[in-house]
Parts: sequence; structure tokens; C-alpha cells
Amino acid sequence: MNRGLICGLLVAACLLALPYRSPAPLIYTPGEGWTYEPVGGQGSWKRARAKDQLVVAQDAFDKKDFSLALKAARRVVKAWPLSDYAPQAQYLVGRCYENKRLDERAFKEYQKLLEKYPKSINCEEVLKRQYEIANRFLAGEWFRLWTYIPLFPSMEKTAGLFERIVRNGPYSDVAPLAQMKIGEAREKQSDYPAAAKAYERAADRYNDRPTIAADAFYREGMAYYRQVRTAEYDQGTAGQAIATFIDFTTLFPDDPRVAQAQKTITELKTEQARGNFEIARYYQKNRKWNGALVYYNEVLLRDPNSPYATRARERIDAIKKRLQPAGK
Repeated sequence: MNRGLICGLLVAACLLALPYRSPAPLIYTPGEGWTYEPVGGQGSWKRARAKDQLVVAQDAFDKKDFSLALKAARRVVKAWPLSDYAPQAQYLVGRCYENKRLDERAFKEYQKLLEKYPKSINCEEVLKRQYEIANRFLAGEWFRLWTYIPLFPSMEKTAGLFERIVRNGPYSDVAPLAQMKIGEAREKQSDYPAAAKAYERAADRYNDRPTIAADAFYREGMAYYRQVRTAEYDQGTAGQAIATFIDFTTLFPDDPRVAQAQKTITELKTEQARGNFEIARYYQKNRKWNGALVYYNEVLLRDPNSPYATRARERIDAIKKRLQPAGK
């Protein structure tokens, strides 16, 4: 039998099995969309004025009836978008989705409030709520498909949420924290160059906030340091890490992390010496004497007190003797 015919018969059977009257019919209202209504109560929550409709939404929200509150608040926004009550209604839409644990949708609804009603008295609180939502995704909450279907956590999307918060209010109370969280999200991706850049922006933009600036400098240095640990012979990144830690120790000498930063600088210089020593050995092995001398001398410049420096001096002397003209 034709597969399409079988599917059609199954659908028809399901429809026939349904009761004649649905206990919660689906109602479509032009300009408002689809809503579910209980039998006998169709439209009982609707009001003729924006103010009264908002009262319905707020009362339902206070009673934790978030489905009704969401319907009533969305009707205010759609039917009276320019009224004085629309901003509060849009805020309630976001709150309803947040209470339903649909964080991504809540974030988007809060974003609509900030974009459509930038002078709303709730804007600072909305930014804080967006920040809290983004933090939950940073902690591993899953993003969803079509609002309801859980997919997977994503640090790429999470970083995007924090970036949006910074753009929404670059000098708000949560913006410096959000900028730092961008770096954290990038570190969770092991994208250390992007993390370092995010921390660098935080240090530059919020240099008038010592706590943020100090933390940004230190974390930027650590991001470069972690990149060095994953990249062989990445001397440029090691140099960036050292320079950042030096800036940190100079600008914030009383920070309790200064000792660790100095220890890391020493480790990085030793790592630089080791990298140059290995490159010099490669040149020496291939009888490229001048190249070997250049990199053995770099070892002495990077960390003259390291074990690599002692070995580099010995090899420099041996190469110079080899290059010395006979009879001299």
C-alpha cells in the first residue's frame, strides 16, 4: 500500500479519536496570534484598555500563573505598542519566560525591551537579568531549538550574549563583569588569543575601576601563558605574556597575585630560553653555524641564569672554535 495513503489514514484515525470539543481550543486573533483558551472562558482575560490589560498580566504574574501573564502582557505590547504601559508589559514577557526556565527566549524578550523602550525605568535591572541568564549558560546550561528543544551548551553563543550586554550598556554596572566573562567563555573554548583580547578590552575600557583592571591584566597574561603551553616555540606569545605580567606588577604592586606573576615571568623566560636553545640545536645539527650562534645568543639574552644559558655558552665556544681559521 502506498506510504502516503497509510500516513493519511493514520492521521484521519487520530483526528476521529479526538473528542468533538477540545478542552483547550486554539484561538487565532488577528494582530495577536494563536492562544489556548479554556472552554467557556474564551477571551475572559482580555480587556479593552492597555492599562486594564496590564493589570491582568501583573495580577497573573503575582499569582505565578505565568501562562496567563504571558498572554496578557504580550497583548498589551501587540495591541498598544506605543502606550505608556507597553514597556512594563514587555518586561513581564521576559520575566514570564525566565520563570518558565526558557532563558534564551527571556534574554531575547529583554533585548526587545532595551531596543524598543530604551528609556524604560527597568533598563538597568534588565541588563542585570540578562547578565544572570548569560552566567547560567556560562555554567553549562543548554541552548534550545525553537525555544523548547534542548540541544547543547555553547561557549560561542554564550560569549555572544555577554557581548550583547556590553553593547547594550557599555558603562553600566554589569558591563565590566560581562566583558570579563567574554574572556572566560573564550578560555572554555581554549581560544586563548580571543580570551586575551577580551581581557585586554576590559583593562583598556575600565581602567578607572582598579579591581576590574587588575583582574583583566592578570587574566590576559594567564591567557597568553596558557597559549604558550599549547604551542611549541611560540616565542611571540611568550613575550606578550611577559610584557602583560610586567605591566600588571608595575601598575598593581600591592595585588596579592604579584608574586605568582613574577614566578610565571621567570618560568616564561626559561621557556623562551629553552625554545631558542632547541632552535639553535636544529641549526647546529644541520651545520648552519651562524644561525645556531644567533639563537644560542638569544638564550643568553632571554634568561642568562638558566641551565640553558650555561649549555648555550659551551656550544657558542665550540662553534667559534670550529669557525676559527686554521693556525689561529
